[in-house]
Amino acid sequence: MNTRADQLNAFDRLLTIMDELREQCPWDKKQTLQSLRHLTIEETYELGDAILDNDLDEVKKELGDLLLHIVFYAKIGSETKDFDIADVANEICEKLIHRHPHIYGDVEVADEEEVKRNWEALKLKEGKKSVLEGVPKSLPALVKASRIQDKVKGVGFDWEEPQQVFEKVQEELAELQEEVEKQDQDKIEAEFGDVLFSMINYARFLKVNPEDALERTNKKFIKRFQYLEAKAKEINKPLSEMTLAEMDVYWEEAKKL
Repeated sequence: MNTRADQLNAFDRLLTIMDELREQCPWDKKQTLQSLRHLTIEETYELGDAILDNDLDEVKKELGDLLLHIVFYAKIGSETKDFDIADVANEICEKLIHRHPHIYGDVEVADEEEVKRNWEALKLKEGKKSVLEGVPKSLPALVKASRIQDKVKGVGFDWEEPQQVFEKVQEELAELQEEVEKQDQDKIEAEFGDVLFSMINYARFLKVNPEDALERTNKKFIKRFQYLEAKAKEINKPLSEMTLAEMDVYWEEAKKL
């Protein structure tokens, strides 16, 4: 592995390249915080894919892409004299020191859960009006629900046992079915949302990341469906002309594979 000196030299090299690109490259010159935003989100999802695939070489590459974006934002900030990369690094260093009094102070903690509770309490002391302020508004709904539940758990608002949560899931499913029978579309949507929210809560108690679990199922479905498409091509018969029974034969083959 690289030494600390090697790591610092590599980071300095990246900063130098960023300076050069900002001065000389027509595309890099034009970029703003706003124009980079959607690209950063895309890079974050690509990193997420690499992590789910456990492709460590790809993880390394995607981390590099994200690091470039951080350096790029800091470079733009330095041009407007609002902040630079040192300010960014020092800001997070100070936050980490302040929020880890069990490491940098005299606070004692029993376990990980107490660390998380202290973290949320310190954020409120810093002036935040709600523990939910730290949940980005633009997060996808499934991820947002998971973060909301994790945040409120940090201040003790939580179920005590997994069985209680499972019973809540069953209760929400029953309420959804009631509205389905009444055919009130607005209430169906509301109850469906409650079912999803309770399922995400249950996932937390099972120590399952719902986003990862759903993406795992997505990948599995894609793989099986593409097998089905390939088999249909082999027999020269479009899927639209196959019966469900015919498709099911290949689907079961895909499951065995």
